[in-house]
Parts: sequence; C-alpha cells; structure tokens
Amino acid sequence: MTTILNADLHCHSVVSDGTLTPEALAARAKANGVELWALTDHDEIGGQLRAAKAAQALGMHYLTGVEISVTFIGQTVHIVGLGFDPKNQNLVQGLAQTRGGRGQRAMDMAAGLAKVGIQGAYEGALKYAGNHDLISRTHFARFLVETKVCKDTNEVFRKYLVDGKPGYVEHRWATLKDAVTWITQAGGMAVIAHPARYKFSANQEFALFTEFKGHGGQGVEVVTGSHTPSEYLTYAATAKEFGLAASRGSDFHSPDESHTELGTLPFLPGNVTPVWELLADRIQPMPLNRPEHSTSPGH
Repeated sequence: MTTILNADLHCHSVVSDGTLTPEALAARAKANGVELWALTDHDEIGGQLRAAKAAQALGMHYLTGVEISVTFIGQTVHIVGLGFDPKNQNLVQGLAQTRGGRGQRAMDMAAGLAKVGIQGAYEGALKYAGNHDLISRTHFARFLVETKVCKDTNEVFRKYLVDGKPGYVEHRWATLKDAVTWITQAGGMAVIAHPARYKFSANQEFALFTEFKGHGGQGVEVVTGSHTPSEYLTYAATAKEFGLAASRGSDFHSPDESHTELGTLPFLPGNVTPVWELLADRIQPMPLNRPEHSTSPGH
C-alpha cells in the first residue's frame, strides 16, 4: 500500500453529531473519490454495521472507527480508534460509560442558557440529536442558529458554549489510558485526533504524546480538516519523533457546517507511515493494493 491514498478516516453521522446517515456519508465519500473510509462517531459504534455495509455496496474499502472523548490535563482530547472489533465487550461497555454523563450535562447547559434568557434549549437541542444518549454542544449550537440567536454555529460556540460562557459545562470524560486500552484490546489502533486544536503548551503536548505512546497508542492525525498546511508538516515531524503512524481525515459533520468535504484533503506527506499500512489485515472487505500516483484530490 501507499501513502498516496484518498483515505478519509474521520467523520460523523446522525448516530452522534453529524447530520447525514451512515449510508449518505458513504455515498458522499464514494462520490468524492474516497478509497478507504471510516465512520468515527463520538463515543458510539452503533452506526458501524450500516457504514460497513454501505461501503461494501459501493465498492469502497472500510475500517471500523470511533472517536472517544478523554480528559487530559483538564482539557478534552479526542482519540480516534480504527480497525477494532465492534463486538468487543470492554470497548462496548467503556463507550456506554463515557456516554452516560451527557444527559445531565445537557440539562445543566440548558439551565445555564436559560439564565441569560434562552429558553427551551434542551428540548430544542434534542430535536437535532439523532441519538439522544449523545446530545452534545453541537446540537445546542444548531438550535441557537435555528432560533436566530446566532448566525452560525461558530458564533454560538464563541458566545455561549466555551469555557467561561453561559452554556458551558465541564464534563469529565474517560482517561487517556481508558480510551487507548479499550481500542487496543479490541484489536484496533488508537490515534490522537487533530492535535493542533488543543491549547497545550509545548511541555503539555509532549506529555500527551509520551503518555499516549506509553499506553499503546500508535497513530496521530497529520492531515485533518482543522489543520493548516504548516501543521501538516509539524505533525508529520511529531509522528516521526514519537514513532507513530499518520492518519488523514476530514472531520466532516455536515454539508452546511463543515469547512472540509469528505475526501478533499491533501495527501499525507511522503515521509510518514500511513495508518492503513499497519491496519491492512483489518480493512474490509480486503487489503488495498494499488499503484502510487501523484495527483492531489483537494486543496
């Protein structure tokens, strides 16, 4: 296999906080030239069978996926799992525990918004949550846009849903060790998602990567929707420094909200080891085997 592969290994469906079904996402990925795809819903693997079946029907290769929320040095960090057994009971039970606190957190968020005059936010957000167990800040953001409190979801987060704002409620997620262990014990690979998004100091980021690697983590997203071209190079170098494989994924949520389309990212830099090289035996329906080419699918 090759670094030059249109793989999109990070996106979300209505099973978590996306707006499209797993089947619609598969069709969109295929239409955009994706050759290897993974659906990575937040703390939930209920869409995996649907996604795999849709990918197979379209002749597209597939890896199981999930994105697990963890708390590290007081911040929320996301760990993507790829190529795991979705029937593994430790993983299934761990994800159920992680989802368990979202309901109370959502009610607390609504109470905070009510104090500044925004009524009915919990019920309004619930309308957007295809899976009520996974109600999240994104669903509240969509409600506040719908009711014209803000013009877009970015404005909602900035004014209401980040630390220090009325609708922000801290939630303690799984530990880094928990998430990496669940994924690896289920036969999968743990990957640090969009590392440039975290507001860590250099020392804190070093601690994240060191502890992640120590728990058995094997990959990092190098090319992803929220990274800049310079950050692709930064995290390619970080991958090499820590001996991690490199992943690529758009983090696509919605045609109306996402800045990066499925399958349109630049390819991985040529000096990294792609995650799919280490996951070849877990790709459905069979490992990819294709010649290298040099054209880029995206911007």
